[in-house]
This record gives sequence, structure tokens and C-alpha cells, in this order.
Amino acid sequence: MTVKLDPVTLEVIRNALPAVSNEMAADLQRTSYNMMIYEVRDFCTALMGVDGSLISQNVGGVSHFVADLGVIITDGVKRYGTGGFKDGDVIIMNHPAVAGQHLNNICIYIPYFFKGELLMFSMVRAHWIDVGGMSTGFGAGRSAIDPWMEGLQFDQIKLYEGGVRNDMLFRCIQDNIRFPESSMGDLRSQIAACRLGNRRADELFERYGRDAVMAGIQQVFDETELRCRNAVKQIADGVYEAESFIDDTGETPPQRVRINAKVTVKQGQMTIDLSECSKERPHGPNCRSLAGARIAYKAITQPLDPVNEGSFRALDIVLPEGNFMMARHPIPMTGWSLMLPTVADTIVAALAPAMKDKAPAGHHCDLGGSSFFGRDPKNGGRNFVLQSIDGGGWGGRPWEDGESGTVSICQGDVRNGAIEAIELKCPLMIEKRGFRTDSGGAGKYRGGLGIELQVRNFVEGRWNLNKPYRQGLASWGLWGGKQGTIGDSLMRKPGDNDFRETYGHRYLVPADTQVLVRRPGGGGWGEALDRDAAAVRWDVIEELVSRDQAKAKYGVVLKDDLTLDAVATEKERQTIRTNGSTDKDPVAIPTAIIDAAGISVMKTDLTVFATGLSK
Repeated sequence: MTVKLDPVTLEVIRNALPAVSNEMAADLQRTSYNMMIYEVRDFCTALMGVDGSLISQNVGGVSHFVADLGVIITDGVKRYGTGGFKDGDVIIMNHPAVAGQHLNNICIYIPYFFKGELLMFSMVRAHWIDVGGMSTGFGAGRSAIDPWMEGLQFDQIKLYEGGVRNDMLFRCIQDNIRFPESSMGDLRSQIAACRLGNRRADELFERYGRDAVMAGIQQVFDETELRCRNAVKQIADGVYEAESFIDDTGETPPQRVRINAKVTVKQGQMTIDLSECSKERPHGPNCRSLAGARIAYKAITQPLDPVNEGSFRALDIVLPEGNFMMARHPIPMTGWSLMLPTVADTIVAALAPAMKDKAPAGHHCDLGGSSFFGRDPKNGGRNFVLQSIDGGGWGGRPWEDGESGTVSICQGDVRNGAIEAIELKCPLMIEKRGFRTDSGGAGKYRGGLGIELQVRNFVEGRWNLNKPYRQGLASWGLWGGKQGTIGDSLMRKPGDNDFRETYGHRYLVPADTQVLVRRPGGGGWGEALDRDAAAVRWDVIEELVSRDQAKAKYGVVLKDDLTLDAVATEKERQTIRTNGSTDKDPVAIPTAIIDAAGISVMKTDLTVFATGLSK
């Protein structure tokens, strides 16, 4: 049956569907037990079609969570068949063979029936602080050699069947995790959010009817696809290619993981070919995810519009089995997300010569998570866990500086935990949290700054401090911009005079240990000597840039009272233009060279970015 919708009804349906997902998110955030959900917002909520299509998601939902929800639904339908779901079913899923993420990311979904017909599913994916094994915090780190070491694997298991609760299964989960109060509370919260989504869907279908709502969903998909195609048509047809890497995979000797992105643009259709990336890794990082390509595409096409299945119809992704982003079970997935921001950034870098007025420099590409856990003797010996995600710097843009202290392109509306809430729940003190001076790459538009976090723990406990996967390749600058600063983690134990670079999983430390976590900065856009000297002066006043770096990188000279010395600045800049800066980056920065044949090549000593533009 073909239904023709009037414009008003279509707009109501278009906006009602994301509103349902948003209300689910608000309900989840309000009722959850875990700070990673109610403070950090490490979750997504969605309505999914029976065919695995994304109908709607909450605004700010974690991007790399949402990108791979459809495979869970299609796998569940394959497992049970459309006739195998009942009203009142609740399914739990995190199995890495399909979900392709670390086991802490738990999916709960519930079928939605209207007048006995299965029409969609409501779904929540959220980060639990523990799922058994070595999963406490952000997962098993590089210690796990298989998913059984990581924790509990739930493979399309029905927690409720036809409304009847499986009490034995609930007991089994509760008995095999370290924080049952938190995780079981989060489980109930996820179920409640899904049930709310179904009630709101009921209201929509009752008001407009089954045919009108389903027709509206398809029309929204069609119109979204058209807008994305029109955005891609603004890019010259051609083949664009960029290559980068991540390093320190935990292997001996350390090995780099190659990221190669070949982007083909043709008449509004885009193909992102990741087949030349490294193969799956025995110790990670690995995942099963299209998120890197999908997130980059969404950012390039319609970054501010609600996302749905139509957002990706005009995108083809080439990602073969055995690639480290399409790894096969039982390869460990504990480091599943660490490469995805760099993948997205590399795709944007490939297209930079064709989008010079839009493409930013490289951003920090760091997931930003640290955790500390143990037992608090002053609180009845109860287990505690600190988790927080602290952002880094984004790359400078063609019109303004990069954002500071912001999570990566893959993390949606995730933010750091509130200091007051952390100190209330955990026996520790946040001694410092602020911007990391000089971490942003110099440029006409400066790269954003990373966060610097210093923590003192009052009791013995264990830290998870992962070494950043981008030690050899900082956030690159564009068009003469300088690279950002690489991140690190340092520790000072009682009796130590200085902080020392320290990494480890479940690393036992005594009371009164201090940890300093420094997040990377973003790359600069354009030549630093072209930056307005008054803007550099203001950066110094705000302690975003030091006086030494203002002179070395920007050629800006300030007097003792921090007023601008215009004459000395002009002289210093002229000296740098003539002789070159004495401040040398340890890694060369991509710069563009466009030859007469229309070939743009951006080269560094570590990477090669190449673009072939069609005539």
C-alpha cells in the first residue's frame, strides 16, 4: 500500500522518532548507577528496523556505538527468525564475533509489536564498569589474549521471554561481576529505557497508523540520502588516498599498524576502501566495525542533521574479513576503538586538498580513558572504580582555532566526570584538571589543547594507564600548520622525587601515589607566522601558549607586562621567514604540493598522502 503523506505529518514523524531516542537517553541517564553513563554519557539509544536499519538515535549518542547496531539486529533475527520474538522479550548482546567491540559495551534490545506485527526494536548500548574477567574499567587492555579473558560474552540471550524473567541468568551475571550493584542497576535502567521507547512508539503508531509511520520512515531515509549525495557532489570526482598508522601494539618488537584510506568520489557516490590496512593483530588493536568510515562520511556530508539509515545509503565501504577492523573471533577486541578516530581523520586528510575551505587539521585521536579501582576501607571495604574520559585538542580549521579539551570524533557527547562526583564516590583527590599549555599545534588557526589531569589516590589500588597508540605520529597540521603534542601518563609514588612515564593494566600502587595524565593537542592550520599577533598575545595571557613558544613558533615578542612589542615582532617574524624557525618539530608535518598535472601530494617522513583529481 502506497501512502502519500502531507508535509505536516511527515515533519511530525521526522522529529518524533529522534525525540523518542532522546527521551530514552534521558531516562537512562537519570536512572543508571554507573558514572560512565549518568555523568560521562558513554552510551547510545536507538530505534532499529527489523532489517537492521537505523531509524533514529539520540542526539550526542556515542558515534562508534551507533555505527554497528544494525549487525546485532540482523544477527538476532537470523538467530530467532521474525517469528521467534515475543512481546515482552528482552535480549542482551555483547558477543565480539558480531558486536565487534570490547565486552563492556552491553546492548539491550526489546522487540516492538503493533497489533501483533513486529515493526522495530528499541535498543540501548552502554558501557558497564565490569563484565567479569579482566574488564574492570575500560576493558582488559593489552593483557587479554582471547575474549574469555576479557569477561562474560552474551550471545543473543533472552533475559526475559514473553515477559517472564530468567532469574537464574540474572543470578549468573550478578555472581560473575565485581560491581553487581552498579551493573545490575544499569541493566535495569537499559531495560526501562527500551520499554519507554516502545511506549512512545505505541503513541506514534496509534495516532498516525502503521502505514503512515512506516511510509514516513522510508521517506526520511530517502531525503537524508539525497542530501548526503548533494554534499558529496560538491567534491570533485576522483580518487583520493591517505595513509597513516598507529604504533605500539604490544608486540615484541613493537610494530606499526598501517591505516590506508582510498576514497573514490563519483557523481555523488562515495566509496571508502580500507582493504590495504593492516591485517588482524594477535594482541590488538582489533574490532569488527564500519564506524571509522561511517563517522568520517557523516562528518563530511551532514554533520548536524539527525543520523538514520539514509545517512549511509550513498556510501560503499570496502573492508574485507581479516582486516584489523574486520577481525574474526576469537581475536581479542579489548582495544577495539583505539584506531577508529585515526581512521576517520585519515579519510578527512585524504579529501583535504579537495575541501580546503572545510577540512581541519588532524585532531588528537585519543579515546582519553583512565581508570583506578580497589577497595575503600573507610566505606565498609566496598569496591570502587574511578573512570573518566578527558579530551584532547581538535585540529585548527580554515576559519578558526581547534576546540580544546574535547573528546574524539568517535565519541559523540561524551564528557569528563565531574570532579565533585568523582571525589565523593572514590578515595582520591583531583589535584589538577586544566588545559595543557603549548599542546596545540601552531598555525594561522591554532590546534586545540589537550587536558592535563593530576590525581592523588588515598588508598592502595590498581591503575589502568594505556600507552597512547599514536606515539610516532602526532596530530598533523595542514597547509604549513605545526603538529600537536603527543599524550602520555606519568606517575610519582611516595618517596619519588619526580614523575616517571608509566603504563600498565591493573598496575598496583600504594596510597599517596600521584598520577599525571596529559592528553594530546590538535594540529595547526596554515602558517603560524600568519596568525594575528594579538591572538597570540591573548593565548599567552590565557596560558594556552607560553611566551617562549609564542616567540619560537609565532615570532611574537611580548614585553614584561605582556603587551605586544610590534617592532620586535615584525623583526622576529622576518628573521624566521629568512632563516627558518629554530623550533623544529620531531616529526615533519604534512604540507601540500600541487603540480601542474593537478596531483596534490602531502608528504612527511612517516606518511604519504596522495590525491588524484579528475579533469
